[in-house]
Formats: sequence, C-alpha cells, structure tokens
Amino acid sequence: MLESSHTNVSAPNSNGMQSSHAAEHGLHRVTSLLSNVDEARSLGVMADDGGMRLAEDQLAFNRLGIAGGLFASLRAKHSPTASHCLRVALGLSSWARAIGLEDPHLQTLETAALMHDIGKIGVPDSILTKPGKLDADEISVLDRYRLHGLDILSSCCLSDEIIDMVRFAGTWYDGSRGDSERQRDQLPIGSRMLSIVDAYDSMTTDHVYRRAMTPERAVAELTSYSGTQFDPKLVENYRRLLEADQIRMDGSRSERWLTRMDASQARTFWGLGRMTKTTGGTGVDQLFQQKLVNSMVDGVVFVDSQCNILLWNRAFERITGIASGSVFQKQWLPSMLDMREPDGSRITDQGCPIAETIRSRSPFSGRFSFQGRSGNRTLVEAHVHPVTNIESVVFGAVIIARDVSSEATLEAAIENLHTKATQDPLTKVSNRAEFDRVHELFVKEHLAKSTPCSLIICDLDFFKRVNDDFGHQAGDDALMIFASILKRFRRQGDLVARYGGEEFVILCASCDGQGAVDIAEEIRQTLERTPQPLLKGKCCTSSFGVTEIQDGDTAETMLRRADRALMQAKEAGRNRVLQLGNGLTPGAKPAKSETKKGLLNWFRSSDQTETHDRELLTTVPLEIAVEKLRGFISDQHGQITKVDGDTVVVKVDAKSSNVPKRGERSVPMTVEMTLTEVDAGSGLLPDGVIFGTLIKASIEPIRTRDRRRTDLDLFITQLVSSMKSYFMAFEPKKETSPALERAVTRPGEGR
Repeated sequence: MLESSHTNVSAPNSNGMQSSHAAEHGLHRVTSLLSNVDEARSLGVMADDGGMRLAEDQLAFNRLGIAGGLFASLRAKHSPTASHCLRVALGLSSWARAIGLEDPHLQTLETAALMHDIGKIGVPDSILTKPGKLDADEISVLDRYRLHGLDILSSCCLSDEIIDMVRFAGTWYDGSRGDSERQRDQLPIGSRMLSIVDAYDSMTTDHVYRRAMTPERAVAELTSYSGTQFDPKLVENYRRLLEADQIRMDGSRSERWLTRMDASQARTFWGLGRMTKTTGGTGVDQLFQQKLVNSMVDGVVFVDSQCNILLWNRAFERITGIASGSVFQKQWLPSMLDMREPDGSRITDQGCPIAETIRSRSPFSGRFSFQGRSGNRTLVEAHVHPVTNIESVVFGAVIIARDVSSEATLEAAIENLHTKATQDPLTKVSNRAEFDRVHELFVKEHLAKSTPCSLIICDLDFFKRVNDDFGHQAGDDALMIFASILKRFRRQGDLVARYGGEEFVILCASCDGQGAVDIAEEIRQTLERTPQPLLKGKCCTSSFGVTEIQDGDTAETMLRRADRALMQAKEAGRNRVLQLGNGLTPGAKPAKSETKKGLLNWFRSSDQTETHDRELLTTVPLEIAVEKLRGFISDQHGQITKVDGDTVVVKVDAKSSNVPKRGERSVPMTVEMTLTEVDAGSGLLPDGVIFGTLIKASIEPIRTRDRRRTDLDLFITQLVSSMKSYFMAFEPKKETSPALERAVTRPGEGR
C-alpha cells in the first residue's frame, strides 16, 4: 500500500511530516507566493522557523478566512503536518484550475485540502514526533485522527461538501479500505483528487526512515495502485499534467491565494467567529529560554548587527564583574573590557573579532583575556557564531565564553601549534596537507566498513575576473565568504579544506552521493544570493563536482573522479552541481589477498601470476561502456598503449586502497580489454535488457619482480573491483562461459 497521510500502516513521518531539511525548503515554497520582497516584509515573513510559520498562517488565513485559527492550531501542534496540508492544497488548486474548475467549487476543494489533516490535533505528541515507523497500537491510535477531524469540522464548518471530501479522502477507490459507504464514482471527485495529491506529496518528501522518491518514481507508484487505491482516470490525468508542468506545489502559480476571501464567502463555509492575533506577553518557550541562558555556567552575550548588546547572562556578569543592566543596548567594544590576546597584545576596537564575525558571516573561536571591574584579568575561551537567515542576512552574533584561566597549560599551546600547521591562514579551514592526510584515512575506513562517504570539490566561477576587476583584497574577501558558507553546511565528522587557489574540498563522512549532491546544491544556492560587499553588492557563483566512494577506489582515483565532475560542470555552463560515480556495490566485501605468506612463496614460478584473466558483464550498450572506459582510464591516470579493433591495452599504476606504508610503491600493470556487445538472445542478460557488453580483461604486472609480490593478488582484486564499479559490471558464473562465447554478437553484427 502506498505511503500517504491516508494509509494506516505508515509512520507519522509519512503523513506529510517532513524532515528539517525539507522544512527549510518549505520556506521557499511559501515565500515564493509573495510577489516581491516588500510584500513579504509587510506580512512579516522572515526566513526562519517563526517566519515560515507566520507565512503559512497568512496564506491559510487568506483561504480559510475566519477559520484560519484552525490551521494555526494545527501548525502549533505539529508544523510539518501543517506544511504538508498547505502544499497539498496548493497542488490540488493547481490541478483543479488546470482542468477548468472555477470558484466556488475551487475554494471548496482548497479548503478541504487545508483541513484534511486537522484531526491530528487530537493525536498524542509521542506518536506525531516518533522518528520511526509505528507499532500496531500506535497505528490504531493514529487511525482515529480522521474521526477527530470530522468532529472538529462538524462543530464549525457549515459546508457538507467540505466535510464529505475530508471524510472520504482516506477511502480506497475500490472500497476495500476506509469508509465502505461509497466506492468508485460514488466517492466525491474532490476526495479522489485529494488522495492522489496527498500521496504524491508524501512520497516526494524526505522522511526520517527513508529518502524522498523522485517524481518519476512517485508517479509510477500512483499508477501501480490505479483501480484499487486511486481513480485510474484521475491518476492518468494527473500524470499527464505533471509531465506538462501544469501542476505546481510550490505556489509559483497561485497568486490568487494572496487575495483574501470576503466576509460573505467566509460565512458560507464557517460559523461566526473572529481570528485574533496574539498580543504581547512572554510565552512558555521564552521563559524556558531565559531560564536556560541564565542558568548556564558559560557566559552568553547576544549582540545585534551593529554590535549593540541585547543579552548578558549571569555567568558573564561573574566573569567580568559587570551587571547586565549597565551594558544593555550599549555597543560591544574590545576597549570596554580591555580585551587582549593570550600573549598580552591589546585588541583594538577596529579589530574587534565579534564585528569581523558579523561582517564575514564566519564562526570564530579563540582565547582572550578580559579585565573586569575588579581589575583582575580573566582568560576565556570564546566562541562567536553569526546569526543569519537562509537569505544570508546577518541579524547579529552569539558569544559564548568560558573561564579557562586554570587550563592555560602546555596542552593548549600544542593544540594551537597543531591548528596553525593544519589550517589555511586566510580562510581558517583545513589546508591541503591536512586534507590529503584525512582523505587517505576516509578511504581506508569507509572501504573497510563498506559504508559510503562522498567528496565534493568546488571553486568560484570566473575568479580571475574578480581579482582583475576589483583587486586581490576583494578576491580574498570572496574566498573567506565562500569558506564561511562551506563551514556553515559542514556536518559533524566532515572536513572542509582549501585545496589550492579558489578551489575547496569537502569530505562528507557516512554520506552517499545523493546526500552530498543535496549539500552542494544548498551551498550553491546560498552563495549565488549572498551579496559580496567588496564586489559592490554583486554575488559570486560556484561549480561543484561530487562523487561517492566506490569499490576499488583509492584516494587518488576518488579525487580525480570528483575533479572530472567539476570540469564537466564548468563545461556545461558553470554554477551547477554534477555527480559522477556509482557508489559501493550493495553487500560487497572489502578486497582481501588470498596469497599465503611465507618463505616458500618466493619460489613460486613466475608464470603463476603472469596473467590474470577476468570476464565481466555489464547491462549497458557498447557505446555507454566505451564512455565508462574513458572515465576509468582518466581517473586511474592510465595510458592507452594500443588500440586494435574492439581491443584496447592500457597501462595503469595499481595502488592499495589502504594507507600506504613508508616506501611502498605502486605496481604498474598492463590491462588488455576486449569489449563485445551481446544481445537479449544470449540468455545472459536480465529480463527486459536488450543489449549488454561483455568485457574480457587480461591483467599482468609490467615489472618481473612484481610478479613475486605476496600482495599482488590484492592489487589485482582491487583493480578489478574498480573496473566493476566504473562499468557497473559483474562476473558471470564460470559454467556460463561457453554460453557467453555462443551469445557474443560478432563484430559487424551490432544493432
């Protein structure tokens, strides 16, 4: 059964409850409804969680009129569910208008979509916020949410049509599940349409326990349940309109939602009542926040974008001896506390690190000494974090300071030296030497555990023009801003490094290729809308190459593949993300040498390891296999030494994917590959695959002394694993080899 907000076996997250990542994107969908920035500001829409909620309330109120408080209540109960309802309503409205439906029927449909999950107000928080799938008891509780919704609507909704749409939205088309009173064409057409859009949005939204489906996959799932869960004619109509880009769920074609319903329309749907705005007062969440900040052992200070002090907690009062009331709304200046570096040098007001953090939007950590009213000097470790929204607008900074007077020991000095040795002095990210060291460890660890990791390589587009047109100081500033954005999207365990010039790399631990693409795309979008002060307010763009570790990889091959993806992104027009590589083969185990160690191993005859033959079969046509061969040769830094018809001979330097030992060298090998196309008649290809490619490979070391190496089998196994990854190939069983020979399409007998 499809996962949607109307199924009875899915987890709460499949009921339109998106992850925090999808929630951030929901803001773009909401704010895109506002025709311009001034209108967004007039409505109080700001790019944070509170602003997104306010925007959703405003949009829902425009449709619901006096009953907008119901939507606000749902949002207060569980914001992701409210966001899901809004997207479903927008998508359903777009579909209805595409097929010619007009008011008042269109307003009825939109209102029902906004209210279809209102019953979740009555579901316990422990179920709504559970990160995994529900057990049987929890499902039975969740199943009652539709009854709660009908009770709520029955008490305030005057439209039987809206109530019926919500009531039957969870009923299957064939009547096998849900309210069995009606089925097929007896179901309201609005309910049948609502169930389709609801399921589509749930499937294309990220959930904690699974990633979002692609639109194509989601449509395929809808089609597979046509005639049972969904109306087949409506599914086909929805599919055609999606392909024609006539259905949008991001609000870009829903300007009518900004038109408020008049009072007469509101009374048509709802009973008497007024929607009031919250006024003043301190909320419970604010009380908790104030108590938390004042109870912290560390000193906490909030400053706005002009460095005016907004908060100064009790711990900071103890550190400085200055009461919060005496500094409130005063400007933070180093001279106020006689701030000094650990070596005693005074920090000037012009060199204030807090002001620099706000200007560069880059977090900062360091040690300073303060002199309070008592005259005593206190050494503190300070962490300064800029407060920005998704549009990169700076609202101020948070300063967290901890008294470390007793911890200023030799260990701190050693740590400081380590930072200087591994950090790029300009951008404050790791340098290339540190990246090379960590990258080797990444490859070793993730291959050993068969867990994915990814590499992002990126640089600023047309950076030379920045230096030529605005000067090197502007270029340095652009690099620092770019680095600060990269650090902002860095997850715990990731590494950001400056690889050289304007080129940066990000190592993403335990992250597959699609996850790294999502991170790169967020960085790309943030940079292209971040004004650069020294570029007269202009914005920079960047290109990204992404790859995931795959079988047989070394640090070098992984880096070359990512660099190749970056080059292709630039050739395709820049300011884009391009991904290469197939990732790890599911269930694959790390390559291990089967060669036994021992003195007698030196007396093996050289012909035992002269040639290693392999047969690989891939389900891609010959032309695509040739393209993948080019990628393999490029990333291995191979040299083509001979081409004869369908046979190519390549020289490669095989290396162990483990961290190399001191003095260990690569093993130069000759790889002879013959590529031949096979067809479906061979009986070797999976059902539905028409053409594939058979690859016969012969591998042998070039140097005679390498043929006696005890780890030669490991080098060759890793090289074959790399070939399998690039070609997406597998080794056919040995007993099928005669069939392979008979099934080969002879040269000239291709398609």
